[in-house]
Amino acid sequence: MHIPPLGAETLFYIAGIPITNTIINVWLAILIFLVLGIFISRNAKLRPGRLQNAAEYFLEILLGYFDQVTGDRKRTLRFLPLVGSVFFFILLSNWLGLLPGTGSITYNHEFLLRPANTDLNLTVAMALVAVLSSHLFGLFTVGIFTHLNKFIQIGTFVKSLTKGPVAIFTAIVEMGVGLIEIVSEMAKVLSLSLRLFGNIFAGEVLMTVMASLVGLLVPAPFMLLELLVGIIQAAVFTMLTLVYLTVLTEEPHGEEAH
Repeated sequence: MHIPPLGAETLFYIAGIPITNTIINVWLAILIFLVLGIFISRNAKLRPGRLQNAAEYFLEILLGYFDQVTGDRKRTLRFLPLVGSVFFFILLSNWLGLLPGTGSITYNHEFLLRPANTDLNLTVAMALVAVLSSHLFGLFTVGIFTHLNKFIQIGTFVKSLTKGPVAIFTAIVEMGVGLIEIVSEMAKVLSLSLRLFGNIFAGEVLMTVMASLVGLLVPAPFMLLELLVGIIQAAVFTMLTLVYLTVLTEEPHGEEAH
């Protein structure tokens, strides 16, 4: 029985760049999205066919859930290209890990196919995109100074210098809280990436163990469980990204607004 390692395995090199088995999974997901996108866009009609109908159905479901977070359809549509792409990419890459041959077909003594999100590099990269995008949206929505003032309230501290020692002390405490908020922004990247990586890697190990012990019928319920885990993890990552985007694009209230 071969337990999958924590890191992705390198299969070959292209121009000195290592190509890992998780990258193959990523390329497959991108190729599927590209083909579906081109086919649906070129065949879009007022009276949709089955594929267009299915795409619109799933999109409407997503929009309904996203509206519950943003509270505004305009903001939902603004964030949709990012969060929708993240959701479907994570979902498809998770489900591709259940394809026959994943964890069994080898190339250069390494598995040819492996779930993409078992690579911590990928989950960290997606978490960085999610968190940095929330700050970029915030900067362009509420303005640079207003956005930065949510974390380090320099303006409040300067104004407190003329209001006495109590106001100065309060401003110092608020600046300390702002520094903690900066640390929490870094923690978002860590929590997003490790949560997704840990759950998908654990599922991969479970499937490997069950397939090694009993190769017929017994792993089937666990595969159904992994289908559920795949959609849950995609939803959790996407909803948290949407929450970050929504919070950082809202106008501050009270003292922070000044």
